[in-house]
Amino acid sequence: MSYTREQIEAAVKAKNYAWFEGAKDYDVNIVGVRNSATGDKVTNLFDDHLTLSYKVGGEWKFHCWPATTDPGTKGVMQYGNKAGVARLVEGQYRGSHIIRLHGGKYEALGQNKPVKVYRDPNKDMKYDENKIAEGVFGINIHKAGADSTYVENWSEGCQVFKRAKDFEEFMVICRKARDIHGNSFTYTLIESADIK
Repeated sequence: MSYTREQIEAAVKAKNYAWFEGAKDYDVNIVGVRNSATGDKVTNLFDDHLTLSYKVGGEWKFHCWPATTDPGTKGVMQYGNKAGVARLVEGQYRGSHIIRLHGGKYEALGQNKPVKVYRDPNKDMKYDENKIAEGVFGINIHKAGADSTYVENWSEGCQVFKRAKDFEEFMVICRKARDIHGNSFTYTLIESADIK
């Protein structure tokens, strides 16, 4: 499954979220699309998407990459916090991320402002959506391996690219955006069911 920029833009605007299309280049829209078909089941698969929409020279550019917006099996079963592993709540988080080191290892988009997460304490392999916490939990946007098959603990709430090369392409664009607009990025998470 893949999406078009027009579909992503329409879904974001339908929720009355901000959609960036300023006069300057690289005014990026970073939008995650969670696979609604899986419901609350932990699939342990990269069955979601991360999209990027922006203009260069007045023309739209669009990317859609396989990713996960959900924690994987090891993330759910082995997470040390007694409150349970985090799963980002759908919504738009204005200025929530900045470019900084992920785990002290490589540049990624690191959470810099509060976001809302569900917590899943009972490890029953179903995501619980009845407890919401808000804060800075390290919900970063980063990469898995070269081309990972299973999520496992690549995500414990983070938004994670399946393929390292896709992430590197994403970061090249984000660095250009930072140089023009400053080191502040809005992240929006929607459901695939929101897309018409």
